Amino acid sequence: MAWRIHDSVVRGEIDNRERGIVRGKIWLHGAKDPVILELKGNACADLAGCLLTFESTKETFPMRSDAQFALMQRGTVGDLTASRKIRVFDMPTEEAYMRKKKKLPVPEHMANCVYLEWFSEFNGRVVIESTDYKVAISARAWKLSPEEEEKRAEDAAEGFSGFLQKLDEALEAQKHEPPEDKQWDEFDYEKLLRESDARTDKYGELLDKYMDDPDREQIIAKEMGWTWLEESLENEDRELEDQPTENQDKSGGEGGQGFEIPDELPNLEPDPATEGVDWVHDKHGGTSHPLAMRAHESSLAFWRKCDELGFGKTEDEDLCNLISEYQITSAKLAGALNSLAYGRNLTEGAFIVAYLKRALGHLHATQAALEKVAPKKMLPDETIEPVRTELFGIREEILKLMNEFRGTA
Repeated sequence: MAWRIHDSVVRGEIDNRERGIVRGKIWLHGAKDPVILELKGNACADLAGCLLTFESTKETFPMRSDAQFALMQRGTVGDLTASRKIRVFDMPTEEAYMRKKKKLPVPEHMANCVYLEWFSEFNGRVVIESTDYKVAISARAWKLSPEEEEKRAEDAAEGFSGFLQKLDEALEAQKHEPPEDKQWDEFDYEKLLRESDARTDKYGELLDKYMDDPDREQIIAKEMGWTWLEESLENEDRELEDQPTENQDKSGGEGGQGFEIPDELPNLEPDPATEGVDWVHDKHGGTSHPLAMRAHESSLAFWRKCDELGFGKTEDEDLCNLISEYQITSAKLAGALNSLAYGRNLTEGAFIVAYLKRALGHLHATQAALEKVAPKKMLPDETIEPVRTELFGIREEILKLMNEFRGTA
């Protein structure tokens, strides 16, 4: 995965006043010394020949203490620009997403985004991307020629291709192809989930890179090896070319990027016979497994208690890990168990066990983080003890479910 470090960047400078060389310094939150950049290549046209200085206008956070991010970043330039156009919400992100879920309009505007990408010998792909920087750009010392711009784009694409190659190697290493006649067990599904993680990593990087590209669907389909989708998109484009312009938006908007989505999709209904066992109603009227809901509500209550005590935006790494791992545990439980509402025959028991193992791993990380936080006396005992008890309770329920779906309960 790429390193996205904008939340930790206090200020920085990118200097491309010497052709073919980019030097820079990046000051990270809490770090004594700046990160030094020595990169081969040129910035995009708006920064080529210039010195860019930038400073964050929002709150920053330290990187994890176990983050192995090199203070000397040597490598090659990707795309370095201070004029990438992106859409920005005119309201808090959480509120905007809630409005989108309710199909309400969300006010937004186009804004310039600082986008700094390079390929480090030590850390691979590194990205700084934000609209929350105060920016200054010096006078231009030189200008990219058309040939230099073409070479710059080729080099940036080559750098990203090299990064993708490493992701492909990681994906290949996780591929699991048991014999076709083998009955899958929980270990097969664990390997499948690891392969899925590697595939998701690659897809996420492609989506991040090509989000604003009008041909993103075709590019991503090709890079992911989804030949069926690539062929479908090509056929769709050919069909649209033969249609009048006014009809081109019927298949997903300008340029035909997308598929026609039915106005109404059939709703799955939970099995009334398993209510209270495999599912319950949540406060929003949806369904959730009782254990997933328990973990979600308890993790949310703990976060709110930390916020009340003034630790809502704590810089203590152990407490951050505790809050994060607790929330991830609830999400993993939801992924493992919430489909049971619609029938146990829809998911194999071995798959559920494999997924529950993941939740258990994050629960153990939560418990470990709690035992690091407790001696610091940041939180009162009356907050720590109920959480400790609750985590043990959730663990016992996970183990019971694992035995149940293994058929050993």
